[in-house]
Amino acid sequence: MNLIDTHAHLCSEEFERDLGGVLERARREGVAAVIAVAENVQDAHRNLAISKEVPFVFPAAGIYPTILDIAQARKMHDFIRSNRHALVAIGEVGLDYWKVKDDEEREIQREIFKSFIRLSKEIELPLNVHSRSAGRQALEMLLREGAENVQMHAFDGKSSTAMLGVEAGYYFSIPPSIVRSRQKQKLVRQLPVTSLLSETDSPVLGPIPDKRNEPANVKVSVKVIAEIKGMKEEEVAEILYENACRLYRVDVLKSGMI
Repeated sequence: MNLIDTHAHLCSEEFERDLGGVLERARREGVAAVIAVAENVQDAHRNLAISKEVPFVFPAAGIYPTILDIAQARKMHDFIRSNRHALVAIGEVGLDYWKVKDDEEREIQREIFKSFIRLSKEIELPLNVHSRSAGRQALEMLLREGAENVQMHAFDGKSSTAMLGVEAGYYFSIPPSIVRSRQKQKLVRQLPVTSLLSETDSPVLGPIPDKRNEPANVKVSVKVIAEIKGMKEEEVAEILYENACRLYRVDVLKSGMI
């Protein structure tokens, strides 16, 4: 099976000591590509460096939604424009109403997110979107702005809300925490497999609470999706692989495949 982790934080300090080993374990488990998302400009630079050293790591660049700094967002815009041909996605970006509760701060968050949506359309890079406790609001903004190539990462909203994205051709990525999340299980049950992707959100959202998650655990997501859908793991893995290739237009991803 060719497995793809479409959302991992390889720049996390939890991977500082043993990133090489983490990626080697992933490779042994059949992970053929990892999309490394960024939370800030420093992460974005690091992702580029990692991708040059490790062929199956593909870099993304974005600002984490709780960073309410327009100046930093502009710097990220400049970075993305300058490195557009080395990046596979803008991410992660989006909305987070779980941590950001003040109305004025949420407005800043929305403006920053809107700017990345428009940049995505301008330079034709997919969006890797965070929408914690703001699934409907994020989807409505994406639809209003005409976003076309979108991954909704670890979506925590209702299945009925997610269908707004499915109808627009968006993808929803499922982390290993599905083993203990009824919400994620229901999401997979209701959404077509052709709208799903696999992710880990390493080092969090692993199958075991409070234990470091790794890209190798993307196999857990595939296994549970297959069980819920009543399909073979190999069949699900192939569909999710094709979904990722379609979203990220990845003849480039295929170059990293086993």
